[in-house]
Order: sequence, then structure tokens, then C-alpha cells
Amino acid sequence: MPPFPKLKHRPHPVLRLVIEVAFIIFLFYSNLLMGEFNGSAAQGKTLVFALHDIFTAANFAIALVSALIGYVVFEFLRKML
Repeated sequence: MPPFPKLKHRPHPVLRLVIEVAFIIFLFYSNLLMGEFNGSAAQGKTLVFALHDIFTAANFAIALVSALIGYVVFEFLRKML
């Protein structure tokens, strides 16, 4: 048996786009939360305050645009290799 069995089918391109964009958005928000929580914890503020501070429409727009750009760049690099 080979060490890595071949997948019989690849995910639909739209499903792959959604998964990859969601993962990039998750990484964006986790990084933003770590920075916000570290900065606000020194002032005695809580995790709830940090969560409330990062989940804004502007941050979501930045995350979505960045994720779509990241997806396009990685798809380009996949095709080049």
C-alpha cells in the first residue's frame, strides 16, 4: 500500500475557494486577536473587550480582500509549479 493513497476526486473549485478563504480569514483574525489582546491586557481589559474591538465591518472587509488576494496568488503559484 502506498504511503499516501491517491484521492479519487478533488473538491469542487468553489468549495476549495471557500475553505481556503475561510482559513486565511481565520489566520487573520487569530493574529489580530493576539495583538489586540496582548495590547489591551496590559491595561486590565478582558478577552471579551478584545473580541468586541476586532470584530468590525472594516476588519472583515480587510480580511476578505486579503484572503481573496492570497487565494489568487496561491492558485497562480500552484499552476506555475
